[in-house]
Amino acid sequence: MATTLNPYLSFRGQARQAMEFYRSVLGGELGTTTFGEAMPDSVTAEEQDNLMHAQLVSTAGLVLMGSDAPMSMAFEAGSNISVSLSGSDEAELTGYYDGFSAAGTILEPLAKAPWGDSFGMVRDQFGVVWMFNIGSSPV
Repeated sequence: MATTLNPYLSFRGQARQAMEFYRSVLGGELGTTTFGEAMPDSVTAEEQDNLMHAQLVSTAGLVLMGSDAPMSMAFEAGSNISVSLSGSDEAELTGYYDGFSAAGTILEPLAKAPWGDSFGMVRDQFGVVWMFNIGSSPV
């Protein structure tokens, strides 16, 4: 089996909402485990239904993981990660861009970039920055 790189996003009480939104845009199967199911003594009573782990496998084979950071852990949303989706399927990637930008903030409109591809950036409603590159350049 080849080595894969899977982005893993952290949230504070919004992991389920975020991962379900990502599934609505990317499609696929979402698996979840709550703290209450796996480690009930590790969090407060209010955090039992928060996600200890979530994994989305899209219909295109993309894998995105995420979880809620317990209140006992330090947390700063979106400060050190961007998720990049790139490829040559213009319709698929434009659909993802449109889906994320509908409820997010466009940081860079999807347009022709200096390197010849189309590029755009969106900060979603959860603070995660998504980059989109459509073309043949390895970005």
